Parts: sequence; C-alpha cells; structure tokens
Amino acid sequence: MRGRPIKLSAARRLVGDLMRFSIGVPRVTVQRQMDISALHKARAGRPDRPSWMVLFLKGYGLLSMETPEFRRAYVKLPRPQLYEYPGSIASVAHEREHEGERVVLLSTIKQPERRSLAELSALLQEARSRPVLEIREFRRALKIARLPAPLRRLLMWLSLNMGRQRGHRFGTFQLSVYSGLGAESLNPLTPLTTIFNYGPIGDDGSVTVRIHYDHRVMDGANVARALARFEEILNGEIADEVAELSELDQPPIATPEPSA
Repeated sequence: MRGRPIKLSAARRLVGDLMRFSIGVPRVTVQRQMDISALHKARAGRPDRPSWMVLFLKGYGLLSMETPEFRRAYVKLPRPQLYEYPGSIASVAHEREHEGERVVLLSTIKQPERRSLAELSALLQEARSRPVLEIREFRRALKIARLPAPLRRLLMWLSLNMGRQRGHRFGTFQLSVYSGLGAESLNPLTPLTTIFNYGPIGDDGSVTVRIHYDHRVMDGANVARALARFEEILNGEIADEVAELSELDQPPIATPEPSA
C-alpha cells in the first residue's frame, strides 16, 4: 500500500524543537503515593469545586517558594552555571484545536503561589477557551515555529541558556497531566528544571504524584523531601484556602482537566 506524505505543521515543528532540547536534559523521576484526603474532603464540600489542576498548580508554586532548587535552572551563557529566579513561573500544557488538528501549546503564569484560586482558574480557562491566536504565548510560539529550522533552533537555544530570558519565555517549571482522561504519563519531557504530573485521584484521596527533574540542578533526596512537603501543602495551606472560599470568590465550576 502506498501512503501519503503529510507536511509538518507549525505546531508539530514546535513540539519537535522542544523535544530536541529536552532529550539533552539528564532527567530523573521521583514519585510518591500521596494521601490528599484532607484536600479531597475540603474540595468535595464546595458547591463549585475548583479544578484539581488549579489546586496542584498553586501547591507546587508554594513548594517552589520554599525550595530554592526548584527555582533554579542550568544555563550555558555566559558560562555553565545555575541561575536562580526570585519567583516561580508555571508553564502549563494545553491541548487546543488549531487549523484542523489538535495541538499542544504552552501558556505561562507568573508566581502562581501569589494568586488566588479564582484568578488561577480564570487564567487557565482563558488559555483553553480563547481563540488560539488571541493568546500571546501561543501566537508567538507558532510564529517562531514557521521560521527556518536553523534560525528557530538558534533562538530557542539562546532563550534556554540566558537566565532571565529562559524564565520569561519558558517558565521555571511545567505541568502536564492526563488524569482527566484516566491516564498518566510516565516519562514526560521538557527542557525545564522540573515537570510534575499526577494520576487519577481516588475517591479516598489517593494519588500518585511524580516530579521529573534535571539532575544537574538538584539530587533525588531533595525531590523526595519536596514531595513529602508537597503532600503537606496540599492537605494544609491549599485545603484551608478551599475551605475558606467565599460565595463571591468561587472559582469557575471545574472543567475536565486538559490533556497534553
């Protein structure tokens, strides 16, 4: 049988370039089976439940503020070194429809730890519902993806290896989940220092959480301790914030978690 060639779209070239740089990162995974029953109970008691993505996103932001290694990146300019950011910047993967295909695009949220659950919900909802080309990060990424390969890869390499630009363009950590589809990724790739994900959440609040980290920046023991602290944050600060939500400060009703 004879098939047919399919030209790579800008979105597919974008993913290909990200994977090109991600493969060079010495990434290691640490996972923890968590009991977030306190947060599960607090969330279940709200008439308008904030999405799990919002809760994990803010929790990870708080964790990053406590853990300086999570706000560091390995960069090569002007020489190989670690660059530490004063705050975290979340990079969130969204699956969107664009030009007849489903594509994965990344939006960024500065300092999620300082934002309310309602504000985070609104930002995520905007990234997954507004027309693709109306989102600044999406439009910029697709524009760069249409450049000749040598030029766009040079621009990406420079952005990833200049500390300030790296955070501005790509963020400090990434979140990508499939749990809304009843599945979980075991080996996600990113050029960033950490990417975290979680699996389906049980009725008893049990969930598997993974942090995939750049071994040049930190070691496994740091991540293992951070996962234990992450569980405390979810059942503590985040559960308390959910329980204290007022009628006027309710996040939008939870929508299915985006997959990417």
